Amino acid sequence: MTASRSGLLPAGEAHFAGSVPVIVIGGGGCGLTAALAAQQAGAEVLVLERDASTLGTTAMSTGLIPAAGSRLQREKGIDDSPELFARDIVAKTHGETDPAIALALAQASARTVEWLLDDHAVPLSLVDSFLYPGHSVKRMHGTPNRTGRELMGSLAAAVGHRGIDVLTDALVSDLFVDDETNRVRGVRIRRPDGSVEDLGCEALILACCGFAGNPDMVRRFIPEIADATFFGHSGNKGDAICWGEGLGAAIRDIHSYQGHGGLAAGRGIPILWPLIMEGGYQVNVRGERFSNEARGYSEQAVDVVAQPGHVAWDIYDQRLHELMLEFDDYRDALEARAVLQAEDIAALAALAGIDAAGLASTVAEVESLQRGECGDRFGRDFTRKPALRAPYFAVKVTGALFHTQGGIAVNHEAQVLREDGSLLPNIFAGGGAARGISGAGCSGYMAGNGLLTATTFGRLAGTAAARLVRR
Repeated sequence: MTASRSGLLPAGEAHFAGSVPVIVIGGGGCGLTAALAAQQAGAEVLVLERDASTLGTTAMSTGLIPAAGSRLQREKGIDDSPELFARDIVAKTHGETDPAIALALAQASARTVEWLLDDHAVPLSLVDSFLYPGHSVKRMHGTPNRTGRELMGSLAAAVGHRGIDVLTDALVSDLFVDDETNRVRGVRIRRPDGSVEDLGCEALILACCGFAGNPDMVRRFIPEIADATFFGHSGNKGDAICWGEGLGAAIRDIHSYQGHGGLAAGRGIPILWPLIMEGGYQVNVRGERFSNEARGYSEQAVDVVAQPGHVAWDIYDQRLHELMLEFDDYRDALEARAVLQAEDIAALAALAGIDAAGLASTVAEVESLQRGECGDRFGRDFTRKPALRAPYFAVKVTGALFHTQGGIAVNHEAQVLREDGSLLPNIFAGGGAARGISGAGCSGYMAGNGLLTATTFGRLAGTAAARLVRR
């Protein structure tokens, strides 16, 4: 990436209307978690959010946080450990992520979930009805309806309960920086009416996500997914990465992202991957399978986008339909009439506009795979799941880009690192602003990676920033 000082102003040009010890840029899951941690650790904190409300990318997710060794797992008799979790992360990325950071996040993950539950009344429970791709054991934790909006509501309530100030409609356009030390002295805020205001700080936390909403950056760094539907927060413009680059921060895994191969076409509703993992599969308009759907929903996005019309159909049955009713997103898809149902495969093909002979051939082939009579040419194992039975269901889906996973390199306390490994003086990053643990592309993304780095890096950043300003 080309070095730049875009969005960085000399500290001497600031006209600070006031100052607060810790400023958090971004009011999503990472930002609110960081604010809670900073205040709980004894620092006054202010959250700056560009939108009229605190939602962010987290609100568009399923709100599931992976954690290893939590008491919620132990209560269900699930044996897990940070070491196993870290091995899963590294294996999913084929060794292309930082193993030390993967282990540090895994070690802090259970504490994050229990801290949110116990200290801030976030109603998390263990998702124990199915296993997500890449995870050795069930370790996903979510709110009752398994939605990110519900998680954000709980975080916003906790922030309000603790009296933490959140300034909305406050777009941070520039950082004020000492040229010699690269210490951030404050920020410039632009309001919807065009007015500006400068605020000073002693520590800054970048929690303003990645660049998936910046088409130019997407085409530059991840062109393979540029034609996919963007399904994320519009504020993902890459501001934090540009600031970090200008400050001399190390930028890592810039080509990494989370895709999704199951966004209901024309509805903008994710059809979640338990449907696939428990026996469903995808076909194109010819009725043909085209990949191993069970690898993961992120890498499946590229394969779906490559199909005729950039679409595919999820094929499943009544058993899987009932399983998916656990999720608000699926219930929304039903309400939006995205789900088709028929008593036989020929009728389903006619409803969906899929080639009937091709779909019938694929159904017969998958049934043979489930009986173990032959091996799948794409490498998927169907033998552990029951064959589909009438009535049959289908949802037309497209490939989507949810958010980027590359960004500013940080250490185990979310402190921003320079290229030489030294620390920038008073800057922290988490969530989509920071380098994640998904490796170099899309195939390393494992369910929950985004919210693991959002909540755990958020908690670690807030705690470390408070310690810094107290010193």
